[in-house]
Amino acid sequence: MRKRYLFLNILLLLIFVASSCRKDVEVFINEDTSLDTSTQNGFLGFYLLNEGNMGSNKSTLDYFDYTTGKYKRNIYAAVNPTVPKELGDVGNDIAIYGNRLYAVINASNKVEVMDAITAKRIGQIEIPNCRYIKFDKGFAYITSYAGPIQINPNYTQKGYVAKVDTTTLSIVDKCIVGFQPDGLEITNGKIYVANSGGYMGAGNTAKYERTVSVIDVATFKEDKRIDVAYNLDHIIADKRGDLWVTSRGDYKQLPSRLYFIDNAAQKVTDTIPIAVSNYYLDGDSLYIYSTEWSYITYSNVVTYAIVDTRTHKVVSRSFITDGTDKEIEIPYGIMVHPVTKNIYVTDAGNYVTPGMLYCFTKAGKKKWSVRTGDIPAHFVLLPKS
Repeated sequence: MRKRYLFLNILLLLIFVASSCRKDVEVFINEDTSLDTSTQNGFLGFYLLNEGNMGSNKSTLDYFDYTTGKYKRNIYAAVNPTVPKELGDVGNDIAIYGNRLYAVINASNKVEVMDAITAKRIGQIEIPNCRYIKFDKGFAYITSYAGPIQINPNYTQKGYVAKVDTTTLSIVDKCIVGFQPDGLEITNGKIYVANSGGYMGAGNTAKYERTVSVIDVATFKEDKRIDVAYNLDHIIADKRGDLWVTSRGDYKQLPSRLYFIDNAAQKVTDTIPIAVSNYYLDGDSLYIYSTEWSYITYSNVVTYAIVDTRTHKVVSRSFITDGTDKEIEIPYGIMVHPVTKNIYVTDAGNYVTPGMLYCFTKAGKKKWSVRTGDIPAHFVLLPKS
């Protein structure tokens, strides 16, 4: 009997070790395989970039395969075992262009370029303090804070947008914008860049940036600035070419808000009184979550919503309808499948241990959840060829 218990203890230990491996795989049965198979939805799967804690070199890449129902953790390390320091420090954005996968690794000052199918490393683009990436006509456009990671009200280094030839992976031009530029969008021959001034505003609201830079794609010169609000973050164009910009506020008296820029008028014409940490645009529906931190209460307020981009109305105050949103401690990433309308939300948890990925039906009912890497954040769908 004692030998049996010893065997069980050893077996449990082996299971624990296996589950702790950075190259593990979790398999689960989909509740609706008819909606999640690549033969019906046009996608092979999706990648999820985990940020990892700054300074810990723990950014990892996960992959969910629609054809098998397998969720694979840390595939970059498995596919590229000889790359020093693996993926790097703080994964900030991810995108697919052509047959290549691009991962923006902020604190490692690089954009890692991989084969979109295999995640095999092709090369890297060296850009200091890089943030977000977009593509247009064979070029990648990447925002950069340009200077070091440093909270400093007297920061003097303005940021820029780097123009990269996707064939050679070489930087061919730079356009100076505001301080600490974050999200960018390309529409109607213009690049719109959300300037934050995030390194400068801590402790002094007036130090934050509050403009969107407008760059002409043809000349790659900044045409103008559009005044919006303090501490801008994300920016996205809807189907009409109009822009939706998020402001983080100052974490004190000025709350986070969503702003609408009329593309024709080139100015803000509407403000939606709703906090936004991140969003995902599906058709005319802008799926939003907010984890709004306050330095007054020293606490987070978590909210969810859907905004109709045609009417500018908040049409839902919670797209998770079965109460399972209570399982999510810190929502940190979001994606909506364009065909199945499944909603994916990540949970950063305590920021130092593996997070979680939740899948909800279009009706907001939980389908499944799975463990991820640390601070799961950024999604990209892998199209079927």
